[in-house]
Amino acid sequence: MTLDATSTRRRLDRALDCLDVTFRGMTARSDETQCDCHWGSEEELALLKVAEVELTPDLLHRTWSAPDWNDHGAVLRRILPQFARALVSGLAEPMFGMEEVGHTFARGHWQQWPGSQRAAVWESLHAWWGHSLTETDPAVPVYEVLALCAEASATLGPWLSTWEALDHPVADRHLAEAAAHWEYDLLGDQLPWDTRENADVLRTELAAWLVRHAPARLRTRNVPAELLHQIRLIGVTGPARWEDPHWPNHRY
Repeated sequence: MTLDATSTRRRLDRALDCLDVTFRGMTARSDETQCDCHWGSEEELALLKVAEVELTPDLLHRTWSAPDWNDHGAVLRRILPQFARALVSGLAEPMFGMEEVGHTFARGHWQQWPGSQRAAVWESLHAWWGHSLTETDPAVPVYEVLALCAEASATLGPWLSTWEALDHPVADRHLAEAAAHWEYDLLGDQLPWDTRENADVLRTELAAWLVRHAPARLRTRNVPAELLHQIRLIGVTGPARWEDPHWPNHRY
C-alpha cells in the first residue's frame, strides 16, 4: 500500500467533517452531574447540556479526562467534534500518555453506538492513524497514536496491519522511533503503555509483530545496529536474552 501525506490529510479532513455532521446537536444528559469542588462550576456543566457551544481548552480537557460521568457516552458525543480536532492538532495534552484518551473512548462504549456514529468514530481513528504514519512531523508521535487507538478499540491488530502494509519511508522512520521508545519495556516483558485490560495479550502481540516485521524494513533505513539487536532480543526468552553479548544492561 502506497500513500502520501496529502491524500491521508484529505481523508482525515473528511473524517473530521463527518464527525461534525454526525454529532451535531448532541448534548450531555439534562440530569448529568459533576463535582463543583474538583471538576468545575455549574455554569461550565450547563455548557455541556447545550449543543455546539465551543468549550475552552481547559474545560474540554477537564471534560474528556473526568472518569466519573453518569453517562460518559453522552458527554463524549457532545464534545467529540471539538475533541477530535484538538487531538489531531496535538492539543489534548494528557497527563501521562495518549492511552488516557483511548480509555476515555472506551468508557464511552462507542462501539455500541448506532451504526452511523460508530462508523464515524472508526473512520476518524483510522484516518488519523494513516495520516500520522505518513506525516513527517506529526503533532502526536506515532507510538502515542497507536496506544490511543489500541485502547479505544480494544484491539491492536488492525493498526499494526495498516502499518505493516504501508510502503513509505516516513512510516519506516516512525517504526524506528517507536522501536527505540518501546524496547526498554518490551525487553522487560512489559507493555509500553498503561492498559485497562489484557496487557499480556497486547504486549505479546506487539512484541511478536515488531520482531517479525521491523528488522527487514529498518535494515534498509540505516538504523543503528544496536537497535536491531534490541529488537532481536525481544524475540529471545529466558537467560539467553540477558546473557546475549548485545544485551543493553537495562535494570528493572
